Formats: sequence, structure tokens, C-alpha cells
Amino acid sequence: MPVEFKKKICLIGAFAVGKTSLVTRYVYSFFSETYLTTVGVRIEKKTLTLNGGSMDLIIWDIHGEDDFQTVSMTYLRGASGCFYVADGTRPATVDTVLKLRRRAEAAIGPTPSVLAINKSDLAGRWQIDPRIQVRLTADNLFVVHTSAKTGERVEAAFHQLAAGIMEADR
Repeated sequence: MPVEFKKKICLIGAFAVGKTSLVTRYVYSFFSETYLTTVGVRIEKKTLTLNGGSMDLIIWDIHGEDDFQTVSMTYLRGASGCFYVADGTRPATVDTVLKLRRRAEAAIGPTPSVLAINKSDLAGRWQIDPRIQVRLTADNLFVVHTSAKTGERVEAAFHQLAAGIMEADR
């Protein structure tokens, strides 16, 4: 089946939330315990079938934001969607996502978005208030709990974003 669409998506979040691990799990069905810091941006591609058509997701895994490094909004040019990532064990990473979302929307306008609250395999150690998740969902942000380690809901999160992109293109 020929690829009908090529869409750029950007993974954005704080430092060490699991962005690269989510991409690796989604694209290669693999997880590594070895931590590697992303420098700049890492680009991967995955073809998926959705609603009877096919789409190439060009996935930009952008370095994390922390006290020493901010995400350059120039990476977002041409993006059809944003895949935000927070760490369920670190509530401050949700605040980082909210700041990044405001900056992203100012730079490229509103786009289909997903927030993956990662590390659901560590749910017993989560510190994110469930009321915040409800507020984010009400703010037109699809929230999904994922685990790059186990693969839980990783594919579903990427498919949700792809479906949102297809809907926005109609």
C-alpha cells in the first residue's frame, strides 16, 4: 500500500521523562535500561495504517528541557502534531509540558496533541494529582498513561495523535 501522508510530529518534554525510550519502543519494539541523553534532535520514521490509509510519521525526538537547556521552537516548524511527555513520578515535568505547550502554540499555532504520562510501570510511585489530568483533558489535550519499559499504551498514544492529525486535515 503506498504511503498517502507524511506527517512530522515532535516529542517534547522535560529532561529524562522517557521521550527517546517511547520512540524506541514504538518504532523498534525495544526498551533499553541504558540511559542516553538526546543531544539536539533524533529523527525516526514509522509507517502505520489508519482508517484504511497509510501514514509515515516522521518523529522528531527533541532534547529535554531543564534548568540549563530550553527547547528551541524552531524544531517545531512544519509539525502536524505534538507528542508531549511527562514522568508520572516527577510532578514538575507536567509543569514543564504546560510551559512547552504554551510556547509551541505561540510558535506554530494549535496542533493535535497527546500528553503521555510515562512510567506507568512505576504507578505506585506516581505523584501527579489526578485532578490535573482531568483539567488537561478538558483543555483539549488527550492524556494517556504509558510505559516505554512494558510497552503499555505506547502504540495507542501514537495512533491517537495520528488520528487527530488526520481529523485536523479534513
